[in-house]
Amino acid sequence: MKLSEFKNQLKKIDLVNFLLPNGKSVPKHFHVTEIGQIHKNFIDCGGTIRNEKVVSFQLWAAEDVDHTLIPEKLLNIITLSEKKLAIEDSEIEVEYQSNTIGKYHLDFDGNNFLLLNTKTDCLASDKCGITSEKLKISLADLAQSNQKTNGCSPEGKCC
Repeated sequence: MKLSEFKNQLKKIDLVNFLLPNGKSVPKHFHVTEIGQIHKNFIDCGGTIRNEKVVSFQLWAAEDVDHTLIPEKLLNIITLSEKKLAIEDSEIEVEYQSNTIGKYHLDFDGNNFLLLNTKTDCLASDKCGITSEKLKISLADLAQSNQKTNGCSPEGKCC
């Protein structure tokens, strides 16, 4: 979700609620401790130079359980961040503490902002020889192939 989409959704809701991938809510008394733009300049394993920009939100839940961040206040924080830091309309990445700092993509279900798991991936799979489609082979064919190549079988006590 881009920052502009997030701001549009904030204007339509009364309560800011973030749901973790396991369906549990981030505590209602969370704080947005940081908003910024992260620019990542890197080279992938295929030698391609890449540039990424994301808007980073850091969520944090303290012990002040009487605290609630309303949509208007969050919009004001975002507006100030855009003005002071020249933040662009980029995809949002949310950081939230679990066992370690988790990074999440963001979506919206009409009522809640959904924190979606992020995953690592090879960006140069075409240069690394990684196929996107998994090789399908039957176990019977694999067993026959294995017997032909090295004579190994479950009965042969070599496995």
